[in-house]
Amino acid sequence: MPADLRTRLVDAGVALVAEEGTDALSLREIARRAGVSHGAPRRVFPTHRELLAAVAREGYADLTDRVARLPVVGDPGTDLLALARMYVEFARTNRGMFELMFRHELLSGNKEGLRGVSKPLFGVLMERLGAQQSDAAVRAGAFWANLHGIAQLWLWDSLQMATGNDDLEALLRRAVQAHTGATPC
Repeated sequence: MPADLRTRLVDAGVALVAEEGTDALSLREIARRAGVSHGAPRRVFPTHRELLAAVAREGYADLTDRVARLPVVGDPGTDLLALARMYVEFARTNRGMFELMFRHELLSGNKEGLRGVSKPLFGVLMERLGAQQSDAAVRAGAFWANLHGIAQLWLWDSLQMATGNDDLEALLRRAVQAHTGATPC
């Protein structure tokens, strides 16, 4: 029963964050949607953060799956641009989950191993930027920060307002070019 309860609670949390965002993720609402008593989540998740981390883990699994399906053509600019497009599309179509996955103040101290499930995604960035280079982690971190900033600011309409431009593709191409020196195809 605990595994079934865990699955029901996590599934309810995933659906809730997709529909209403992170602010709606209360234990009581997740329990209600899962069809269990408001105290039932505590049998599987000792804290609210544990349950939120389990929901976020589903987001990382989805993002990891999407990254794994990206074709690699061997051109760093083109490969990185494909990753950038997919990342922003994930943020746009999974806005609540995207926000939850990176709300470390909500997710710290959990037992879900989020660091372990997020690390391979960072590894893909390193590979696509040239993992053999001594500063690969720093380069990947800089690109990720740039890409995440673009995604977040785009969702808030801040970039469109600041630049007076609705061309997301141009922003992504410029970011890739700045970090690789290559003009993506």
